[in-house]
Amino acid sequence: MSIRDYLEAEPLSELVKYRSEPPSDAVPFAGTLRKHPYDEKKCLLIADPAGKEASVLEFRVEDVSAIEELPSPVDEAGKSRPLVKLWVRRGAFGIRYVPFEVDEPPKGVGESLRLRERLMTSVKTWS
Repeated sequence: MSIRDYLEAEPLSELVKYRSEPPSDAVPFAGTLRKHPYDEKKCLLIADPAGKEASVLEFRVEDVSAIEELPSPVDEAGKSRPLVKLWVRRGAFGIRYVPFEVDEPPKGVGESLRLRERLMTSVKTWS
């Protein structure tokens, strides 16, 4: 399974876990929510796609305690990218995928314009 499959995964909209208050037994993560490319019991969160700490986070759906919609950034063309705050049960396990461009030395998102553009293109779910 390629990282491309993770980056190009479909948006996840059917996971609705709203609560009136943030859960006290969970930790928040912000990003763009996606379906897992091959496991419906998991979800992906693409965190900070334009920043130096860009990564793809994988969690089990059953470990998600709540979801909070965040203001969506808008680009120059007036298109937005939906952002959420995902509250994950404290003590749960997640996986962090950190993309990089193969080079000497390897280039992270902060050093690779091509990688940054690829990440931004893959998370655009225009509304």
